[in-house]
Amino acid sequence: MNGAELLVTCLENEGVELIFGIPGEENLAFLEALRNSSIRLILTRHEQAAGFMAATYGRLTGKPGVCLSTLGPGATNFVTAVSYALLGGMPVLFITGQKPIKTSKQARFQILNVVRMMEPLTKFTKQIVNAGNIPSLVRDLFRIACDEKPGPVHIELPEDIAAEEVDRSPFICSSTLYPQAAPESIANAAAIIKKAKMPLIVLGAAAKRRNICTAAEKLVATTGIYFLTTQMGKGIIDECSPHCMGTAALSDHDYIHCAINRADVIINIGHDVVEKPPFFMHTGDTEVIHVNFYPADIDDVYFPQHELIGDISHSLLALQESLQDMGCREYKYFKKICKEINAHVFQEQGHDSFPNTPQHIVSDIRRTVDDNSIVSLDNGMYKIWFARNFKASHPNNLLLDNALATMGAGFPAAMAAKMVYPKRQVVAVCGDGGFMMNSQELETATRLGLHLVIIILRDDGYGMIKWKQGGMDFANFGLDFNNPDFIHYAESYGAKGYRITENGTLSTLLTDCLKNPGVHLIEVPVDYSENEKVLLKELQTKTCLL
Repeated sequence: MNGAELLVTCLENEGVELIFGIPGEENLAFLEALRNSSIRLILTRHEQAAGFMAATYGRLTGKPGVCLSTLGPGATNFVTAVSYALLGGMPVLFITGQKPIKTSKQARFQILNVVRMMEPLTKFTKQIVNAGNIPSLVRDLFRIACDEKPGPVHIELPEDIAAEEVDRSPFICSSTLYPQAAPESIANAAAIIKKAKMPLIVLGAAAKRRNICTAAEKLVATTGIYFLTTQMGKGIIDECSPHCMGTAALSDHDYIHCAINRADVIINIGHDVVEKPPFFMHTGDTEVIHVNFYPADIDDVYFPQHELIGDISHSLLALQESLQDMGCREYKYFKKICKEINAHVFQEQGHDSFPNTPQHIVSDIRRTVDDNSIVSLDNGMYKIWFARNFKASHPNNLLLDNALATMGAGFPAAMAAKMVYPKRQVVAVCGDGGFMMNSQELETATRLGLHLVIIILRDDGYGMIKWKQGGMDFANFGLDFNNPDFIHYAESYGAKGYRITENGTLSTLLTDCLKNPGVHLIEVPVDYSENEKVLLKELQTKTCLL
């Protein structure tokens, strides 16, 4: 076989089912090999969207997503998606084409040093210079992409290497077991927790990986310790749990931070410094136990005094065994904070104004979708409201990015989620700014026959930046824009479009869209005047009393 055929054979050997992307002239040998394989090509309308979809596939399955582009501009269009996967801890293999490297056909036309460009953005990058090396390289790439912390890897396949005849076969796939924390570390952490009067658990992004949820649930059930999550840790334990204090959606001055400030020990599980800090450490303050696959990244606001390094599930189960005789805690103050959160954050919202406020919209969506659904968020002001107000029942109930926090990813991520879980309800929630960055993928979604709903929160501007601009007492400047007629725009791609024009209709319309197959787009005007009122003035006044 030739190099391209060998690469595709190795990808099949790794269990690859889908490849997202846009081929180019330099990929034609690979494309022909793909045509004769078991792998399905998902042709997109932009390489960035393909990268977001592959990253989401990796995030949801734990197996590397794979995406493909040509050289030059195709490869540069991957950069944001590669960065998204790197910071978000999503395993992905990016494959780019290249001109022949042994003889030059077109001088430097379209040629960039893509491998060097990818070096700071990936866990590993390499140009293939010998087709015989493909089996070992692919096996290495998949291991590297999945090893903690997961992330993107990249290979460049030149035309002449793709055409090179070779007699090789794939390596046998193997799995990796992570080392376990030392018994002394477990005993030390258990002793600290037993002495604590008000311990608190914080669940972060890494706790979503490798079936950690069950171990975390057992720890909470055994000890009765209250917990909260970071934005990317939502749903690790069902947030309807009586011990759940919600999500650290803001950096400070929220009800949840009152509890954090009272805790004498914080058990920080799966913390990743790429997220906005759920709490700030100060010298001589609360003791923090770092529980993760790898040691803590120390910075000015995070320097844990104790660390449990190793497989997180094992660490949590070992802690649970060691804390069987922990005894009851009163947690009177934490119960008080939970009462405030349930009264002011999670209460059923009315519809007393139009356009609706963000919390009204979150409430409508949450009570309409089922507990097994996937709601995929783009990035904008609404993300804070969803992180704070949406009770997640499972780890992928609310997909959001609090790492790179790029706009344009929410809709492609929803498409990938529907491919991975075709029987689940999938809803993408996007701002009008973020949606238009990859809106062309409406054609991809309709061509693939996906059944999903896109909700566009329309405020005709970059809402989060406007909120920050106003908070700094700057004049409103440079952040407003016009939008297309979203209904006609959706219909031009073969989707169905709707517009909310009065109170109380979103839930009914969303229910109908979830029942009827096809791609549905709902335009929802949003009133962000609550941002300053609730998230700044009311919160700071209220939390000072607690």
